[in-house]
Amino acid sequence: METAMRSIFFVSLGCDKNLVDSEYMLGMLKENGYTITDEESKADVIIVNTCCFINDAKEESINTILEMAEHKKDGACKALIITGCLAQRYQEEIRAEIPEADAVLGTNSYDDIVHALEEVQKGSHYENFHTLEGLPHLKTKRSVTTGGHFAYLKIAEGCSKHCTYCIIPSIRGAYRSVPMEELLEQAKELVSSGVKELILVAQETTLYGTDLYGEKSLYRLLDELNQIPGLVWIRILYCYPEEIDDSLTAAIKRNDKVCHYLDMPLQHADDEILRRMGRKTDSQSIRRIVEKLRKEIPDICLRTTVICGFPGETKAQHEKLMEFIDEMEFDRLGAFTYSPEEGTPAAEFPDQIEEETKLDWQEEVMELEQEIIFDKTAGMKGQTVWAFIEGKLTGENVYVARTYRDAPDVDGYVFITGAQDELMTGDFARVRITGSVDYDLTAELVLQ
Repeated sequence: METAMRSIFFVSLGCDKNLVDSEYMLGMLKENGYTITDEESKADVIIVNTCCFINDAKEESINTILEMAEHKKDGACKALIITGCLAQRYQEEIRAEIPEADAVLGTNSYDDIVHALEEVQKGSHYENFHTLEGLPHLKTKRSVTTGGHFAYLKIAEGCSKHCTYCIIPSIRGAYRSVPMEELLEQAKELVSSGVKELILVAQETTLYGTDLYGEKSLYRLLDELNQIPGLVWIRILYCYPEEIDDSLTAAIKRNDKVCHYLDMPLQHADDEILRRMGRKTDSQSIRRIVEKLRKEIPDICLRTTVICGFPGETKAQHEKLMEFIDEMEFDRLGAFTYSPEEGTPAAEFPDQIEEETKLDWQEEVMELEQEIIFDKTAGMKGQTVWAFIEGKLTGENVYVARTYRDAPDVDGYVFITGAQDELMTGDFARVRITGSVDYDLTAELVLQ
């Protein structure tokens, strides 16, 4: 006997790439007459799109699933559906240990969400773990959850790099680019709905097109996106340093909508650690690409991430990383402690580092980077830049915005005073930087 389930509470965990999958699922559900609620206690169905990239993410996903499962006992919830990376990686464990799960979809099966819901309504348990080849069939409009003025554009799925610490190739498959015509169609649709900033994401954006067009084609994609009327900013995340070439640098320079900002994950600067991580680069090559980018694009903002406490890392190798960061003076940097992931080579390496040591090294890295960033923000004083309005402080005539140097949710903000006219979220305003407070800037509106 079928039970009508129309109200859905959706939880999206993990990275921005996972968020794009969630937004497509939300779009499919809305298109098929389901309503989305923000009250889990009143939802007929709860869907959790999970993450398990590192241990903390895995724990968050498990805890969220268990918390949501409680609503099947005491709330209106009639069905619990689990999707995403944790679902893909721990299929057997979910079957055995989470009987509350009525449907489970793998990372390449999220386009089956509506059918899964239909099967659940018939009283069936449903699973779909499509092979990690090809891409889901997405013929629906995304339901953008980022406020409508910026959106992520996922240009590829999976990864073929096989770094020794990373589980992604096992749960997302090999690298598969989204055809350019599909991306341009998505981008135009997003811009027509009010999006002003597109943020390009993938496990690695720099290899875009190699599987489809026989060459790295991110530069071609940037040329095409730059022509879309109404689009103001294009931001690029997750560029592996060894894949940044002259064609990409030239495209960033010639396309006026492309922010002079690159997120370039390095993970370390010691050659032996990089080799054992399975990274395809070394410290000298990284140094060369950073120097070249800064020479070609003097105002470029470089963001990176590093891992502290990789198995076998010595104090001397940690110090080498510190010296490298001090020398390179990255504009933005995130430091993470190494997380041993089941099924990865690094988890089996000898000489695993004590958690306390990892945390100490992470703190040292972040203290050093803080000094660098605080100096850089202080050095912005007097500069005039464009700012993307994100909102307004309650009860004050102070606007919260981002400069081209700030990706949403991970970087700083600029607080703008002196606006005579009402600014709206998504507007761009010319501002003069008047000062800085740690990671953030203060500014005044430049009258135009």
